Amino acid sequence: LQYLSGFGNEHVSEDPRCPGALPEGQNNPQVCPYGLYAEQLSGSAFTCPRPTNKRSWLYRILPSVCHKPFKPLEEGHLTHDWDEIEPDPNQLRWKPFEIPKAPQNKMDFVSGLHTLCGAGEPRGRNGIAVHIFVCNTSMTDRCLYNSDGDFLIVPQQGKLLITTEFGKMLVEPNEICVIQQGMRFSVEVFGETRGYILEVYGAHFELPDLGPIGANGLANPRDFLVPVAWYEDRQVPGGYTVISKYQGKLFAAQQDYSPYNVVAWHGNYTPYKYHLEKFMVINAVAFDHADPSIFTVLTAKTTRAGVALADFVIFPPRWGVANNTFRPPYYHRNCMSEFMGLIKGHYEAKEEGFQPGGGSLHSMMTPHGPDADCFEKASKAKLEPERVADGTMAFMFESSLSLAVTKWGLQTSNRLDKNYYKCWEPLKSHFNP
Repeated sequence: LQYLSGFGNEHVSEDPRCPGALPEGQNNPQVCPYGLYAEQLSGSAFTCPRPTNKRSWLYRILPSVCHKPFKPLEEGHLTHDWDEIEPDPNQLRWKPFEIPKAPQNKMDFVSGLHTLCGAGEPRGRNGIAVHIFVCNTSMTDRCLYNSDGDFLIVPQQGKLLITTEFGKMLVEPNEICVIQQGMRFSVEVFGETRGYILEVYGAHFELPDLGPIGANGLANPRDFLVPVAWYEDRQVPGGYTVISKYQGKLFAAQQDYSPYNVVAWHGNYTPYKYHLEKFMVINAVAFDHADPSIFTVLTAKTTRAGVALADFVIFPPRWGVANNTFRPPYYHRNCMSEFMGLIKGHYEAKEEGFQPGGGSLHSMMTPHGPDADCFEKASKAKLEPERVADGTMAFMFESSLSLAVTKWGLQTSNRLDKNYYKCWEPLKSHFNP
């Protein structure tokens, strides 16, 4: 697979089987090369300022309008009904989410989507949702597109071969990808597969501002990869299913051809992927513990300066060198909501109980921090330069919204760790007046 490099760049790509497929000097000629149809995909209002204006032009064998009417599709555990169960302000932790076994229970990416928590409302274009996906089979002759917002996909077990209208991406654990609003995609898997999704309504992900860090650091723009154009001119007489996530529900329409018939495209509104090992870690090198915002990979901003609708934050391998400092994460009460997941390894603040493929949610102003064992060890440790989190990758979806947990998350999944609170019970007073 080949990729184009750069975050938010104005990219140009055409399938090498059809050289010259991109029109020269204009977007919408009377007759396109090779008899293709021109179609614009807009990711922002036409009148957005140029720095935030997102759109791409696709040159395809048939326009995407050629399909039968959409009908409701009852499948999966997707929801944006945040009132289906009473709120729960407790510290919540989930054991690894179970992957169904094939062939007894075949489940693809769409049927394996489960909403865990969220807030806001897609019709109002303001909100987020956290989903878990578990699957064991590939999507066959069906694709999905999200009318509500963007998907940030974090595979934890099993690699994903994602076919999009823009081309193909292979996304493996320790990589992420973003499929932006309206982009059609299918997911091929190679066995039991699991991961996390952060969905945002009403904003797109951006690179965080660097401020006094300077021009370089954190996630560098050149490390984001965009697929190159690839098309198939394939008829599907039995019917190809196009699934739309629209206002929080799924709808399906039939068409008799593959949607991946884009021969060429250009623009700045694309899917993309990123390898988390490329992240340039910034850390405290004298004393104290820097806030986790220094580990932000991507952010979806609100209209309030510095307040994110959602941040994607990672805790990568790094050096710990701070003097006279309790080095693990500090005890904390936060006006933001924090969902954490673990891709691999052991998270430093809770080496037991928080497992790859599981998760935790610390809601607004709910106290949290290192477990008792971590506190005792770190309080007595000899402070030498040390490697932190080697072989580990934990992440956080942080939001300024107060997240509600779904019935599936609290009950149906049967993965909630009801003994989570006990990890803090051994904490004892060291007060000595």
